[in-house]
Amino acid sequence: MIWYPYEQMKGMKAPYEIIDAEGVYLYTKDQKLIDSVSSWWCMIHGYKNKEINEVIKNQLDKFAHVMLGGLTHEAAAKLSDKLKEWLPGDLDYCFYSDSGSVGVEVALKMALQYYVNAGNLNKTKVLALTHAYHGDTFKAMEVGDDEDYHFVLEAYGEKKNCIHIPTEIPALEEAFEKYHQELNCFIVEPLLQGAGGMRMYGLDFLKRARKLCDEYDVLLIFDEVATGFGRTGYRFVSDEVLPDILVLGKALTGGYIGHAVTVANHKVYNGFYSDNPSHALMHGPTFMGNALACSAALKSIELFEKGNYLKRIRELEKIMISEMQGFSDPRIADIRIMGGCICIEVKEEETLKGYQEYAYKNGVFARPFLKYLYAMIPYIITEPELIRILDTMKQWFVKENPV
Repeated sequence: MIWYPYEQMKGMKAPYEIIDAEGVYLYTKDQKLIDSVSSWWCMIHGYKNKEINEVIKNQLDKFAHVMLGGLTHEAAAKLSDKLKEWLPGDLDYCFYSDSGSVGVEVALKMALQYYVNAGNLNKTKVLALTHAYHGDTFKAMEVGDDEDYHFVLEAYGEKKNCIHIPTEIPALEEAFEKYHQELNCFIVEPLLQGAGGMRMYGLDFLKRARKLCDEYDVLLIFDEVATGFGRTGYRFVSDEVLPDILVLGKALTGGYIGHAVTVANHKVYNGFYSDNPSHALMHGPTFMGNALACSAALKSIELFEKGNYLKRIRELEKIMISEMQGFSDPRIADIRIMGGCICIEVKEEETLKGYQEYAYKNGVFARPFLKYLYAMIPYIITEPELIRILDTMKQWFVKENPV
């Protein structure tokens, strides 16, 4: 049987069985649902996109996959060239993997080995944010800060190699002053912390972080697995503040195939480029550079550009702000909107109990967690479809569950 994610299997309710999907809709045998969470935030073009389907079929007629160890292929080379052209600054060197979490692992490994290769064995610590979430593999869990996901690490005792700080500039400055000699990197989900509660903060914090990393010789890593490809309203937050290492996933392939890329700048790459064989990055996921995934990613980027998605995301953000204007409830702690994301944070988890079933009956697939009722919408959604999601959220408080 399937072992489902983030569930106590003994008591879980039966999941909804999807028999078809197209556009922004998921279909069960008895319901048509707007997918308000884009299948964990990745399906930016919606389902059954004809152009992405076609390039995958064309690649499949050639071959589905070959390893990048001792081999290469056109789709991986073209995607690397496109990302070099498309990404800001000198983020030019692409290391592929099969998921965002593994992409984070690669970034953290790069940061540590960068200094080891230079003969500095003191920079073993990572600076990260409180409420951070970077995935569920072990080093990603260590730099994360969410006990609801990663309590198992308590078995190891106190974290010795990671320091967490809030998104406040005084705390940032204090951490660099105190720990800079031990830090190899500062890793953040820029502007929008996803699984940690859809927490939002400003560019000023990241700009100050960039200056401090330069001043104290610490690498800056942006985990844009969730925030990339327009989710914050920026194409990439990296366009506004340039990191040394960038991790992309989720929407990289338009959500069609699991794939990620860790992109390094020249400084980091040159720290590995050496006559010394031990300076090589000894990492190699089996499905890195998968041909189907690279083909899907190239088409997804083309659709993003051709469809002027950033303009569309700004329009969707305006609709959300307008529709939520003046809406309040004593059980709500905060309403946050940024780019293609809206979050209603409630004061008590109990307030959201039963919401998923209520949304299902109203033709919306939602997956609230803890105290967070949110939507991460597909960018092809229409205004009436988006309003239906927002109305369902509001009606939960006003009609279905009044004070």
